[in-house]
Amino acid sequence: MSRFVLAWILFGLLTGVGFGQEVTVELTNSIGMKLVLIPKGTFMMGSPESEKGHREYEVQHEVTLTRDYYLGMTEVTQAQYQKVMGENPSFFKGGKIKGDSSNHPVDNVSWDDVLAFCNGLSRLPEEKKAGRVYRLPTEAEWEYACRAGSKTAYSFADERNSPENYLWLFDNSDAQTHPVAEKKPNAWGLYDMHGNLYEWCSDWFGDYPKGAVSDPTGPQEGKDRVFRGGSWINVAADCRSADRGGSIPSSRKHYFGFRVALSSPEIPKQAEQGQDK
Repeated sequence: MSRFVLAWILFGLLTGVGFGQEVTVELTNSIGMKLVLIPKGTFMMGSPESEKGHREYEVQHEVTLTRDYYLGMTEVTQAQYQKVMGENPSFFKGGKIKGDSSNHPVDNVSWDDVLAFCNGLSRLPEEKKAGRVYRLPTEAEWEYACRAGSKTAYSFADERNSPENYLWLFDNSDAQTHPVAEKKPNAWGLYDMHGNLYEWCSDWFGDYPKGAVSDPTGPQEGKDRVFRGGSWINVAADCRSADRGGSIPSSRKHYFGFRVALSSPEIPKQAEQGQDK
């Protein structure tokens, strides 16, 4: 039994959802992309000053996400990007790696490229028929999903807990990306939230709010868009759940990738109702 199914069993015990009811926790779309249902909830976003690697713009604050959403189980792969966009802009392909690169995460994509991909995926006939509209996760949605209930620097506890089992980083990547889902997932069944590639989020980069907030979407304007999660080029401290950075939307780097979010009409109604009890 997978870890994300166990997490949903625990969720059912806490909320009453799932007993005698069928709760979908995974969705597979028309291009074979798997997405995991992330339950709404409240968490502390950011990091304490005592955390190794803490930066001043990671100020801890309470965040409540009021709606369930789906998030890609993995980073978008080169094959998935090719299916939608008809091209593969990745640096890590061909002679740059050994073997087939189709299951490597697509890299060298800008925030603008990612927006075009989300729009293109949403326009595919089967996706339109299902009412699915794809987007980037907000920074809050990304960190909440990455943590998967954890309060430590990493979703797997801390860097003493065998980080090489969970992420591709500078120490073990051999200076390249690796196929998605080769490392262990977090408690909600999400792979490579730490390492492999940085992941674009929808928000402009800016200071966090000082108090508790619900469904934050970041500043109304800015210069840089948020990226999260660290990459193959980073040390462990740069791959923490709370670590954040920003870059101009047109920036293309071979350590930038993404995963998609989805606020879908297919979110189980019984899950929504159960969490409101």
